[in-house]
Amino acid sequence: MIGFRTLFYKEVLRFWKVATQTLTAPIVTAMLYLLIFGHVLEGRMEVYPGVSYTAFLVPGLVMMSVLQNAFANSSSSLIQSKITGNLVFVLLAPLSHWEMFSAYVLAGMLRGLAVGLGVFVITAWFAHLSFVAPLWIIAFALLGSAILATMGLIAGIWAEKFDQLAAFQNFLIMPATFLAGVFYSIHSLPPFWLAVSHANPFFYMIDGFRYGFFGQSDIAPGISFAIVASFFVVLAGIAVSLLKRGYKLRH
Repeated sequence: MIGFRTLFYKEVLRFWKVATQTLTAPIVTAMLYLLIFGHVLEGRMEVYPGVSYTAFLVPGLVMMSVLQNAFANSSSSLIQSKITGNLVFVLLAPLSHWEMFSAYVLAGMLRGLAVGLGVFVITAWFAHLSFVAPLWIIAFALLGSAILATMGLIAGIWAEKFDQLAAFQNFLIMPATFLAGVFYSIHSLPPFWLAVSHANPFFYMIDGFRYGFFGQSDIAPGISFAIVASFFVVLAGIAVSLLKRGYKLRH
């Protein structure tokens, strides 16, 4: 486990050394979303009975921050290592594909959860939040961050330059996140977009996470958890397979 611990430490140190960029900046961005959307829509719409719009928005922003930053950590680490050429030092080390997978994913999870916690601490001052089912909050936060860190790992393996990684993030991760019910309930959507939202696994992560605060959600949390867990198993299998084969890593 020495190799795993060393790689994990390296990945954590990598984002911690530039915490202003990797931790503080996303928290400020989420704060701006809250101030803008909360100010404009507070008092004009009520998604759940007895829950203010600002309170509804906070869990969505927290989970969005968790997902985006977990993805950013593992994906940016791999693409930078590939472009600068220092990935060879990781590949030469006596690391199994499982150790590489675990180190990259856990480091991504740690960054995502750290940003999410920071967003929660800052935004919770603006709304009254309850904790109806805290275990669901923890479960979806852990599973959601693991899924996006795994997706980041897959994207980093696949991409050969920053443009490709940016396309992956801009045309897949960002739309899936924003169309997952962060700012609204999907039941307010037309039938076509409602069907699209039900096909979006990010929706189940955010909806289940929000259930933990209010005890209300668009989908039963058990169903959301089963879908999200299945999605993680599939993605983890793909990522481990790519690492084992050395796909686009060993030339």
